[in-house]
Amino acid sequence: MPKQYKVEIVEEGALGTLFFGSSKLPLDKMEKVMNSYGKDGWSVCFQVVEKKRFLLFWERESAIITFEYEYDDEEDSTEEQEG
Repeated sequence: MPKQYKVEIVEEGALGTLFFGSSKLPLDKMEKVMNSYGKDGWSVCFQVVEKKRFLLFWERESAIITFEYEYDDEEDSTEEQEG
């Protein structure tokens, strides 16, 4: 079965990083993103937390989430015929 992939990046807040030096990843936003893709049949196949430099002195965390969707060849061929 062919697969399709999508990547979403969820970053921690910039203001929390500036004022407190660090802040935590927005778990509510991550749950909303995962649940919205899950309703459409997507599943999480890979997730990594990355630290990036933010401005000059701060570091900011990001969650990179890769979603996977398996579809039938029949679905793909009907979409090509309609398009």
